[in-house]
Amino acid sequence: MKIAVCIKRVPDSETRVKIASDGKSLDDSGVKFVMNPYDEFAVEEALRRKEKASSGEVAVICLGPAAAQETIRTALAMGADRGILLQSDRIPADPFEVARIIAAELKSTSWDLLLFGRMAIDDYNHQVGALTAELLGLPCVTAISHLEIEGTKGVAEREIEGGIEVVEFPLPAVLTADKGLNEPRYPALKGIMAAKKKPLEVKPVQASAGTFEVVALSPPPDRKEGKIVGEGVGAVGELVRLLREEAKVL
Repeated sequence: MKIAVCIKRVPDSETRVKIASDGKSLDDSGVKFVMNPYDEFAVEEALRRKEKASSGEVAVICLGPAAAQETIRTALAMGADRGILLQSDRIPADPFEVARIIAAELKSTSWDLLLFGRMAIDDYNHQVGALTAELLGLPCVTAISHLEIEGTKGVAEREIEGGIEVVEFPLPAVLTADKGLNEPRYPALKGIMAAKKKPLEVKPVQASAGTFEVVALSPPPDRKEGKIVGEGVGAVGELVRLLREEAKVL
């Protein structure tokens, strides 16, 4: 089985980020970058599919700057066979433009399965996987939490409000992985050393701005300082009064 996994380099969720001087981008100095957590589920699923078939290839594709090679190496250390960096210093805010670049690369090879994370934790737009599927003319199932593949057919489960939706689809197809699909493995020392020798192709690409742009970024407003109204049972009356008269939630 030949599988492509599209991943993204994102700021670590525990890293403090600052808005850059232009007011519409992030200052990445001192920021730790990692593989998008949802993409880890996609990589793990691809590796499990290859291991189950006892043959095949897992290729990892990433759109990003030169530093994104480190993110690809993480996937290679997990067990992926090769990586492709679509190198661009500018990552479009428009998900359609991102999908267009990725789809153009994917068209050059025949794949049995294309995997994405459900969303990236830096923009939360949920769109790139589905848009790529549309551009490639392939069936797409998003936010899958369980997957079974037999021959050229697959069955995926996705959580919806109040239940589980079961979707059957033919291969090749595009799937986006949700939390709960699997438990991503940690790269072992052997895998980390092997990743240094695995092929990683760098392909410069031209990314246009797309149809929209980020006009401004601003931090959330500061929270008001908390207030201690007392201790024990004696504070209940004052707390209720403040909730009713000041917070107006009662």
